[in-house]
Amino acid sequence: MGVFSGFEHIVRDHEPLAQYTWFRLGGAAEYFAEPTSLDELAALVRRAHEAEMPVRLLGGGSNILVRDEGTRGLVIHLSAAAFGEISTNGSTATAGGGAKLAHLISTCAREGLAGLEQLVGIPGTVGGALHGNAGTDSGDIGQWTESAVVMLRSGEMVTRSREDLRFRYRESSLDELVILTAKFQLEREDPQVLTKRMQKLWIVKKSGQPVGNQNTGCVFKNPDGASAAALIEQAGLKGFRAGQVEVCGHNPNFFVASSGATSREAWDFVQLVAKKVLERTGIELQPQIEVW
Repeated sequence: MGVFSGFEHIVRDHEPLAQYTWFRLGGAAEYFAEPTSLDELAALVRRAHEAEMPVRLLGGGSNILVRDEGTRGLVIHLSAAAFGEISTNGSTATAGGGAKLAHLISTCAREGLAGLEQLVGIPGTVGGALHGNAGTDSGDIGQWTESAVVMLRSGEMVTRSREDLRFRYRESSLDELVILTAKFQLEREDPQVLTKRMQKLWIVKKSGQPVGNQNTGCVFKNPDGASAAALIEQAGLKGFRAGQVEVCGHNPNFFVASSGATSREAWDFVQLVAKKVLERTGIELQPQIEVW
């Protein structure tokens, strides 16, 4: 295995990545690792750093489009329990970067900690949510974040305090390689009241998303004061199809890739829709998906 000799138990080569993403498209990772502990993660990162090898972190895969030819370097997937622990103490919740955002939200609701329930229905991991400052019209994860422990590309660990953190619409200053843990300062509320509110929000959120068995992804950021889905519909593109990719008829900001579609075709479709929306509405849409 060359550069990762000695890590054969957690590193695989030429691992297909489509199965880890919502679009279910694209090629393989040159190397793919699922470390089981913080020590293994740090050792892998240091080894890749010494070899000057690119490293990417894969979370829930909801906003990733992998190129057909795959991606060079090492892709790390924090699927082990060590990276997904969640705990609460008073009005504070702490979660691993690999924890599912949904699990953090439900844990907080059960413990009577309010704030994050407005994010219910957003897919992915806590780390991914922090990196992209996941949110809704009601708020974002950044407003509740007290601190985060991150790992740099050198393998060094650093704590970012509230004063170090910057959050903007679908962006944050947490752009280090790995978000290991994060601490959230929340508000106390009756667990039953909180759980009922979370359930209502979940129903509303799910009603605006495609069914789960489709090869799909949410594509564009919402422009200031506007909805990307509404703009796509306004441009007459609801249900629009080109080749094996189409605009979802349920929510136009989701695109669906049929069996046989390629990543190149999906990305060309994203650019085509953005071009048509600009021509017909005068507003330029910015993709929120990352192309690997």
